[in-house]
Amino acid sequence: MSDIIQLLPDSVANQIAAGEVIQRPASVIKELVENAIDAGATRIDVLVVDAGRTSIQVIDNGKGMSETDARLSFERHATSKIRQAGDLFELRTMGFRGEALASIAAVAQVDLKTRMETDDIGTSLSISGSRFSGQEPCSCPVGSNFLVSNLFYNVPARRKFLKSNSTELNNIVTAFERIVLVYPDIHFTLYSNGVEILNLRACGMKQRIVDVFGKKINQDLLPVNVETTVCKISGFVGKPQSSRKKMPNQYFFVNGRYMRHPYFNKAVAAAFERLVPQGEQVPYFLFFTVDPHDIDVNIHPTKTEIKFENEQAIWQILSAAVKESVGYYNDVPTIDFDTQGKPDIPVFSSGLSAEMPDVDYNPQYNPFASTPSSPKRPAAGMTIESKANSRASIPDQWEMLYQGLEKEETPTQGKLFGDTISDEPVAVNSLVEDKSPSHYQYKGKYIMTAVKSGLMIIDQHRAHVRILYEQYLQQVSARTATVQKVLFPETVQLSQSQRVVYEKVAPELQAIGFDLSDLGNGNFAINGIPAGLDGINPVNLILDMVDAAAEGTLSAKADIDASLALAMARASAITHGEVLGNDEMENIVNSLFMCSNANTTPDGKTVLCILKQLEIERLFA
Repeated sequence: MSDIIQLLPDSVANQIAAGEVIQRPASVIKELVENAIDAGATRIDVLVVDAGRTSIQVIDNGKGMSETDARLSFERHATSKIRQAGDLFELRTMGFRGEALASIAAVAQVDLKTRMETDDIGTSLSISGSRFSGQEPCSCPVGSNFLVSNLFYNVPARRKFLKSNSTELNNIVTAFERIVLVYPDIHFTLYSNGVEILNLRACGMKQRIVDVFGKKINQDLLPVNVETTVCKISGFVGKPQSSRKKMPNQYFFVNGRYMRHPYFNKAVAAAFERLVPQGEQVPYFLFFTVDPHDIDVNIHPTKTEIKFENEQAIWQILSAAVKESVGYYNDVPTIDFDTQGKPDIPVFSSGLSAEMPDVDYNPQYNPFASTPSSPKRPAAGMTIESKANSRASIPDQWEMLYQGLEKEETPTQGKLFGDTISDEPVAVNSLVEDKSPSHYQYKGKYIMTAVKSGLMIIDQHRAHVRILYEQYLQQVSARTATVQKVLFPETVQLSQSQRVVYEKVAPELQAIGFDLSDLGNGNFAINGIPAGLDGINPVNLILDMVDAAAEGTLSAKADIDASLALAMARASAITHGEVLGNDEMENIVNSLFMCSNANTTPDGKTVLCILKQLEIERLFA
């Protein structure tokens, strides 16, 4: 039998490696920009066409490469960052694996122009699908110029599964932001289809954050700075009032490298416990400086997962540093009283004793006593006794006035155990005629009404979300929304990644009933909102809707419509604790039964359940 095991060609091996390293156009930009940073560049320009599908160009003014290095850089595991295995624990550079350029060249067409400062002429090199097609001298400035064209042209399956241009561009901006935040001393620019998206000049750390996310975030940042023998932590955390439910700007960096770390995220969240509403999170930009011996970045080719040797100790340091920052700057919610025009409160003195105030009252006063005097309005300055004598006379047999107003009181039940409530889907069509016309609101959260099979319990907030969701979704589909102009337009500021999503959903927002005008630099004036949204903060609503759309695939119009309708329904629905009258509860119940699905909200949460009659009787057996 012949041998069947053989070595894979380098081109095939590089394509396999590219599956982990190069996942989308954003991965190409990440790798090339990190190489430019390692080369000591002070200016890096990134230009993309069709969100990277057609071309990606990264230009830097770093130290460049020689003719031999330019050719060797595309070989697999060729790197200038490390020489031996021990260097993995002394990493001071962004890259070190030597797989990025080989992986990019395996799935795209690459043109490179590079020159070192000591050379008079540079080198031009072309490679396609891991095959070199030409190399010759050329005239070019100092640094490197990478042009990556037709990404995944030889891997149709990978190219097919790329998302829409807006989604891929959003991923590019996100990856770009993770790099520019940690290197504020480098001048970065980003262009999409010839249009400038970001132009970030060299500046300080806080100014770089403001340049990326807008001026509004400047007033919401609290500095964090602590240095110990274990690590050094610096950066900024947001104030409690800057918390958001969706997509808060949260960034961890260690030794100049972006990382994801859910465990450290809990440390920041714990510091803001009871300071922010439940389910919301504050933004933060925290930079860790740790001895390279104490971390391991060689876990995944993307290098976003990092292991720490002293993880528990760093967690405690981080939590204490954030708490100290919030407490030091006294940034905790306080009650601000308006003292203008109010009397001064005297300072307490332990040497003075408080005297009991005298109370003047008439012990003979009886409001039901009949008096012959006619009812008159008491004059100002009258005594308590004279006011009592001037009251209208109370007629005899006054109880007869309230006859016929009695209502049958529904006897209250005892404790309702959780195991007696049925959470099975309810056929609401059979309940419309059987439900009681009277309803009871329990603790401002649930609507309770009697039906033929037992006691139906409805979550009022979730029910209203379902009702409004179907109404807004119908308005978007039918384009029948009514715009309500606002008297004083408000301004909403979007970051660059949010602007990419907004351009995608702008027609749908207009169809819902929003009227926004572009003021430039990511600022938009809200001139009109959909009718029926009185009392809703339009700025927060638009931010929530854009973030909700960003979380979706954005691949189909129906997905966009559903995301926007759900975000607006959540913001407009009645909240828990809002007291409702019987007519209002009746309207909610009837409208809920008319929905296509009354059992769950659009995101799958239970709206109603029924405590069956047999279970109620069993409780009293």
